[in-house]
Amino acid sequence: MQHSSASPFSLWAVPEITVAFLSFALHFVWEFIQVPTYAEMAVMPHWEGVKICTSATFGDVGFALTAFWTTAAASRSRYWILAPRIWQVAMFLAIGIGLTIGFEYYYTEVSERWNYSNLMPLVPPFGTGLSPLLQWIVIPLIVLSLSRRVVALDGQ
Repeated sequence: MQHSSASPFSLWAVPEITVAFLSFALHFVWEFIQVPTYAEMAVMPHWEGVKICTSATFGDVGFALTAFWTTAAASRSRYWILAPRIWQVAMFLAIGIGLTIGFEYYYTEVSERWNYSNLMPLVPPFGTGLSPLLQWIVIPLIVLSLSRRVVALDGQ
């Protein structure tokens, strides 16, 4: 079935929109689940925690789009997501993980904007929290899988 250009669902055929929307939804949930692994997050006023988690989620979406567009440039197609090769998935993940390590290091060690609680296992060599690293393995794989299906369905 073809969607007309006037169809509100035609935007789902744009890979970046699908990646951004699904990334936001899934990272938002993850940010709240990992609250106890960040110092003082579990005891701060509710609205402050919501604002911090929402801000972090927008950062995650930025990482996802950076990883998507960099992989698209290397693939010479924004539609690489429809039939991703192993190197494309690896590149997408590596960019997100690299950004995560860099930003977590900066915010925990340099600017000290946040700290991990005793519940956060740390991964050498930079002392990156295990939860944000897992976040950038688990969530992007789900986003890629779901995005592929959504973009393919909408493009039919």
